[in-house]
Amino acid sequence: MSGFLYKTEYKINDYITVKIPTVGEIIKNEDEYYESISLIVSTPYDMMVQLDDAGIDFTNITDWDLFCLLFKDLQNRDLSLIFGDINLKDFETAINKQNGNIILLNQKTGAVIDRAIHDKICRFLRQILCIEKNTKKPANEEAKKFMIERARRRQKRNKRKSNQSQLENFIVALVNTSEFSYDYSSTLGLTIYQFYASLHQIVKKVKFDNLMIGCYAGTVSVKELDQKELNWISN
Repeated sequence: MSGFLYKTEYKINDYITVKIPTVGEIIKNEDEYYESISLIVSTPYDMMVQLDDAGIDFTNITDWDLFCLLFKDLQNRDLSLIFGDINLKDFETAINKQNGNIILLNQKTGAVIDRAIHDKICRFLRQILCIEKNTKKPANEEAKKFMIERARRRQKRNKRKSNQSQLENFIVALVNTSEFSYDYSSTLGLTIYQFYASLHQIVKKVKFDNLMIGCYAGTVSVKELDQKELNWISN
């Protein structure tokens, strides 16, 4: 899955297309956008606290099971920056008659969201937004309880923090970096994929430059470096 640099959307199948919005479109309602993305791509590990509060063992459900649980919440949201004109309110739970699996079906158009299509949507969204998939599993019951309590404490700390725009922080950082050729206004016209690709490329280039300075100064040994660190062009 690649080749998104100049695209503004990605076709999942004949019925479903996912948008690649601009920075400007997202920043108008950043919280709503990323909260909706989270409901789509989260794994049970990401939502272990919420699942525990609901009496559900996060190690016993799949990503698809979680998505189905969260689907009603998604149906009540404005998802135009993610799915364009597709209205999730037109989808309802159904059974695939061929294999007996649960699917989400739009009776009007015949559009289907099943486990495979959901996975394809998630892989695409994670790639354009640089989101890592969390699939950690505890080794035993004691480890599971520890993971849940640690996540619960982390959530409480995050709630006490003031709501800051991470996207705005990234924009300020990049605009004030010599490697980034855009100003505050022109940055808004970049797609979110172009923006994050630029961000990670610049971080990699700055790290490379610092390593080379260390090599020339004799404080860093070239022999001890991973060969990947000697190439600043992102893959």
